[in-house]
Amino acid sequence: MAIEVFNRYEIKYLLDYDTCYKIQQRIIEYMELDEYNKNHPFYTICNIYYDTEDNHLIRHSLSKPKYKEKLRLRGYGVPKPEDKVYLEIKKKVNGLVNKRRTKLVLSEAYEFAETRVKPEYKSYMNRQVLNEIDYILKLYKPVPKLYLAYDRKAFFGINNRDLRVTFDTNIRSRREDLRLEAGDHGRKLLPSDELWLMEVKAEKTIPVWLSRLLSEFKVFKTSFSKYGTEYKMMIRENLERGGDRKWIYYSTQQQTNYSYR
Repeated sequence: MAIEVFNRYEIKYLLDYDTCYKIQQRIIEYMELDEYNKNHPFYTICNIYYDTEDNHLIRHSLSKPKYKEKLRLRGYGVPKPEDKVYLEIKKKVNGLVNKRRTKLVLSEAYEFAETRVKPEYKSYMNRQVLNEIDYILKLYKPVPKLYLAYDRKAFFGINNRDLRVTFDTNIRSRREDLRLEAGDHGRKLLPSDELWLMEVKAEKTIPVWLSRLLSEFKVFKTSFSKYGTEYKMMIRENLERGGDRKWIYYSTQQQTNYSYR
C-alpha cells in the first residue's frame, strides 16, 4: 500500500549534469533505485497546483513564513480520467515537511476540487485526509492555477528506507490546459537542460556518508520551489509586458489557525 502520510526534512540542491552523474554513481553503494526506475531511466510526475484567485498560497509561501501549505493533484505519467491519482496537502512547519494525500479516481478528484463536495467514501481513499482536504477547499476556495511536470530518477537507502534521494530534470510548466490527461508538455522552467534538481529527503538527519559526499563535490543546499520559481517568472514577464503590478507583493497575512474536523 502506498504511503499516504509523510513527515520529513527535504533539502534541495541544484547540480550540473556532470556532478549529478558522479553523485548517482557514488550513492549506489548505499542506495538502490526506486521500483519505478528499475526498468526505465526516469518516471514522469505530473501535478496541478491549486491556489486562490489572488494566488494567496504561493505568495504566502514566498514570504518565507514558518508555516505554509500547498494543495496539488498528482499523477504518475499521463493519466486517463478513470485512472487513480493523488490529491494532497503539502505543509511545511519550521522546516519539517508534512505531506498528506488520498488516492482518488481522476474524475473524482476534479469534481471534489471544483464542487467542494466530498466524494462518497471508497476503500482506496483515506478518510481523514479527505476531511482535511475538504476543509482546505472550503477555507480557500482554490482553483487550478498551474500544471507542472518533471522527469525523476529516485533512490532509497538500502539499510534506511526513510532516506530518499531524487533527481529531477526537464521541469516544465503551463498555465493553460490545466488537466492531467491533456499531456505532459510545457515550457522549460530551468535556464539550461544541464541543470538538475536533487532533493535529499530524510525523517531525521542526513547520514554522515552522504554529508561527506556532498562536501567532496562542493554541493551546497539551495532554496528552490518549482511552483515559486514559475510564479516569479510569470510575475517578471507580466511586468515586462506592462501588466498589472498587484501580484508582485507577497502576502504577509497571518496564517489562519484552524482545526480539522
